[in-house]
Amino acid sequence: MLGLIIAAFFVVIVARSVLKKYPPQPVLFVAGVCMMACALFMGMGDIVPTKQSTGSAWLDILQSINLSFSNRAAKLGLIIMLIGGFSKYMDMIGASTALVKIAIKPLHKLGHPYIVLAAASVLGNFLAMFISSASGFGLLLMVTLYPIMVRLGVSRLAACAVIATTSGPGWGPAGADNIYAAELIGMDIVPYFFQYQVPVGLCTVAALAISHFFVQKYMDKKNPDEMAGKDVSVTINEDQKIEEKPVPSFYALLPTLPLLLIFFFEFYGGSIKMDINLATLTSLAITMLIETIRHRSALTMFKDVKAFWDGMGFQMALVVTLVVAADTFAKGLTSLGAIDTLIGSAQQAGFGGIGMMFVFVAIIIGATLVTGSGNSAFFAFVPLAPKVAALANIPAVLLVLPMNFVSNLARSLSPISAVMIVVSGAARQSPVELAKRTFLPIVIATIVNIAVTLVLFF
Repeated sequence: MLGLIIAAFFVVIVARSVLKKYPPQPVLFVAGVCMMACALFMGMGDIVPTKQSTGSAWLDILQSINLSFSNRAAKLGLIIMLIGGFSKYMDMIGASTALVKIAIKPLHKLGHPYIVLAAASVLGNFLAMFISSASGFGLLLMVTLYPIMVRLGVSRLAACAVIATTSGPGWGPAGADNIYAAELIGMDIVPYFFQYQVPVGLCTVAALAISHFFVQKYMDKKNPDEMAGKDVSVTINEDQKIEEKPVPSFYALLPTLPLLLIFFFEFYGGSIKMDINLATLTSLAITMLIETIRHRSALTMFKDVKAFWDGMGFQMALVVTLVVAADTFAKGLTSLGAIDTLIGSAQQAGFGGIGMMFVFVAIIIGATLVTGSGNSAFFAFVPLAPKVAALANIPAVLLVLPMNFVSNLARSLSPISAVMIVVSGAARQSPVELAKRTFLPIVIATIVNIAVTLVLFF
């Protein structure tokens, strides 16, 4: 019980620190190291297996971080960096903007403002699979889609609510959190995406769209917006401006190339094996060739492809280090015996494996609301899921999958999350008022998400 109390103390310290805008990586590293030191001081066992030990129990604390970097950077880190770099390159050459602009064109023909709003929600949820930054995607939609919806007659807050939740499901083989989730349950990202994320994600997307249709229509009648039906503009800071580059229409397909290659070789490729890394590198090579031909200059292509390396470095600095920091934090919690104690207490109180799923989902939602970051909350707690699932005698996916989805959904509930601030700021609206508009659709989508997960996989 003492270990659980100490662990709870450090969890509170971490939450408060992240809420005060401390960078999450060093906070998680320090908390994990301190918890492992407490475990050694109380004689609660070894930090790393004997075969990997340095010979010093205290140095083994740092050895555990070394091992985590070795394990994560080699496979998981490479996947995250390649996909992140490719996404950055797509932004650089204007392909991401082309994809969004072409995809939203059919919305003009639907006519009914709230049907357009619901369709925009569905379309955005699918497009988000190909654009890694939720806030960047939100800003792009504010420039391209927001004026269309308001001009058709929906309120500014309703349009913002749809845009702020387009990255809500957070599904797709390109997400760093999804790649990590797949690894934790012992799968590659592609089968994890098709077998688990797709059936649950489709229901979640439908729930979001339907709830937006009714909730935003009701709220607009209750609180009419004088700007509905008129031309509106967005407020973009100098550092947020999106440079529109004239590119051929087919460039809209380039961001989807990795997924298209995986689809093709999964079903028609015969003996050829195409994983996400190979698909990304192949897509990069094809894009580089197209860019060279279009510009008739290898020099221009070489300058632009620098964005790929910059994107890889950014993902290493931001995401891979966060994964390792989360591993260290989780190691600290387990070394104190906190998870074993928590599971034992839950079982004595009558909570089964499903009860633990709700506990972990609640933790993720609470942490995301408080910090505004779904990734920080997810990466901090999801490494515990496989052990908890084993102790509770349930499949690990029953914990990992809901945590994966709700960490992204809850982000659209937090007024301090980047996507909510960016979207509300561009429309000159309050992020708190925007959160009121996203509340019911996100709650309904979360309930549907968990229910479908239980029905399909329990």
